[in-house]
Amino acid sequence: MIYRENINKFVRRITLAEKITAKDLYEIIYRIRDVMKENEKYLTDLDAAIGDADHGVNMVRGFNLATERLKDIDPNNTDVGTVLQTAGMAILETVGGAAGPLYGMWFTQMGMTAGNIKEIDKETLAKLLETGLETVKTTGGGTQVGDKTMVDALEPAVNALKEAVGNPNNSLVEALEKAVKAAEEGMKSTIPLIAKKGRASYLGERSKGHQDPGATSTYLILKTIYEYVKSK
Repeated sequence: MIYRENINKFVRRITLAEKITAKDLYEIIYRIRDVMKENEKYLTDLDAAIGDADHGVNMVRGFNLATERLKDIDPNNTDVGTVLQTAGMAILETVGGAAGPLYGMWFTQMGMTAGNIKEIDKETLAKLLETGLETVKTTGGGTQVGDKTMVDALEPAVNALKEAVGNPNNSLVEALEKAVKAAEEGMKSTIPLIAKKGRASYLGERSKGHQDPGATSTYLILKTIYEYVKSK
C-alpha cells in the first residue's frame, strides 16, 4: 500500500510539472518583478547606449503595478486569462514609451486568448506565446526579426518552443529550455544590428555594437518562466 501511494505521488508530481496553473502564473509575475529589479541598472545601461535610458526603470514600474493589482486576486481561485490580463493592463497603464504598448499587449493578448482556463500545457503555452508574438509585431508597426527589438528574442523562442512541442518526447521543461536558449541567441544577435525601429533607429550606424534592451528583458522574462517551471 505504501509503495502504491509513493508511486501515485510520483506520477502526480510528473503530471503537475507538465502544467502551468493560474496560481503558477501568479507566482511567475512576482518572480519577473524581482528579476526586473535585480536587472534594473543592467537594462537601463543597455538602453542608455541606444535609447532613453529608462527601460530598466520602466520594466520595474510595470511589474510593480502588476503585482500590486494581483494582490486583489485570490491565486487559488482565478484563471490564466485573468492573471495575464491583469499584468498586461498594469503594464499598459504605467509604462511609457514604446515598451508599454508592446509588453502590455503581449501579456494582455495572451490573457484574452487563454480566457478562463485554469492551467496550460506545453501546446497551449506555445499557442499563447505565438499569439502574443503576432500582437507585439503588429503593435510595433510590423516589426520583424533583424529590426533590433524584443522580437529578435521572442520570435526565435516561439519557433523553438513550437518545434520542441511537436516532439512528444520533449517535456514542458525541455521545451522551455530550448525556447530560452533560442531567446538568448536572438538577444545576442542584436549586438551587430542597425536598429530599424524605435528610438534606437534614429542613431543609424551608431546603434551597432549594442545589445538591444528589449530583447534582453524579453529573454529575462522567458528565462524566469523556465526557471520557475524547472523548480517544480
